[in-house]
Amino acid sequence: MSLNNALDALLESAVGNADLPGVIATVADRDGVIYERACGMRAVGGSTPMSMDTFVWFASLSKAVTTTAAMQLVEQGKLDLDAPAAKLLPEIGKIQVRTGWNADGSPILRAPKSPVTLRNLLTHTSGFAYEFFNEGVIREQESTGTPNVVSGTHATMNRSLVRDPGTAWEYSIGIDWAGRMVEAASGLRLRDYFAKNIFAPLGMGDVTFQANEEQLSRAAAMHARLPDGSLTAIPFGIPPDAEVDMGGHALSGRVPDYLRFCRAILNGGVLDGNRILAATTVELMGMNHIGDISVPNQIKTFMPMLSNDCDLHPGVDLKWGLGFVLNVQATPEGRAPGTLAWAGLPNVYYWIDRKTGVTVVIATQIMPFWDAKVRSMCDEFERLVYRHL
Repeated sequence: MSLNNALDALLESAVGNADLPGVIATVADRDGVIYERACGMRAVGGSTPMSMDTFVWFASLSKAVTTTAAMQLVEQGKLDLDAPAAKLLPEIGKIQVRTGWNADGSPILRAPKSPVTLRNLLTHTSGFAYEFFNEGVIREQESTGTPNVVSGTHATMNRSLVRDPGTAWEYSIGIDWAGRMVEAASGLRLRDYFAKNIFAPLGMGDVTFQANEEQLSRAAAMHARLPDGSLTAIPFGIPPDAEVDMGGHALSGRVPDYLRFCRAILNGGVLDGNRILAATTVELMGMNHIGDISVPNQIKTFMPMLSNDCDLHPGVDLKWGLGFVLNVQATPEGRAPGTLAWAGLPNVYYWIDRKTGVTVVIATQIMPFWDAKVRSMCDEFERLVYRHL
């Protein structure tokens, strides 16, 4: 069976078994797109089919784009990976480390032992944390009335650090702060910087922080997996007039456009003759930037409606580059050591295997994250890709 036929059969089975309402999957090598398929419906029980033009929330797939913007400015000498971020953003220098709780429930705070740097922000070693993976952040938000991260407010970014910078890896809002640094260094709002320096050169015109009516008319519904395994459509949307362009989670768009971004990284920073990064910068981004610190395979959820507990790559050591998780060993499914990858809350996934020369983007719109049925499909998709290469 050919690769296309094998992948078609897998996606059709997942949709036919009602494991997923719909899915979009794309594969490319260094020469171009070798597979793309939209399967199923935009909404469970609906009649509008998924298509390559279906609009989806990318969520944390945004992080690699923001990191790319930051690294463009590092190339230009406008940002420094290791200078204190407070030189550009004085407000980040005022944020303190939470060490405990006062009797009235307010946080006990102290100054961090070292300043937060851009490298810390890009590698999730800044000391910031996300509420859905850190119970203390939830408690602080409740005690101080701080809004959650999806609010896109300045207030949500001014949360306390949970530890000193550079001491551990914890998934966080660091990339949102990195986006603020891009704005400060470039003089442009993040949406405008992306449009000019990444989306236009790569032909990603349908990717945006602010979806318009036409884009929303093509959007897939967001779904929740219920305890009995069934799916239901749920209301969900990024705030339309957010105070901050949240570079960590707020982009939406078409999967084929995001694949163009991945293809540029796969090809060393260039696509169709348009270069967005130097090849040496892409190499730098694919190196381990957290030293002896490791990314945990198992990540516990504290908001089960948003994420399940995650077991990222059992038995495989994980590190973090600039913008990507890196698997130190080959995965059982086939990706080579040093593959660049990450994912987003509505079960959207990508990987960029520069050694083998293949990149994949798979998107559903199902929460919570790390859905067992989506993961099973993705793992088999990966096995099939490598089996046929």
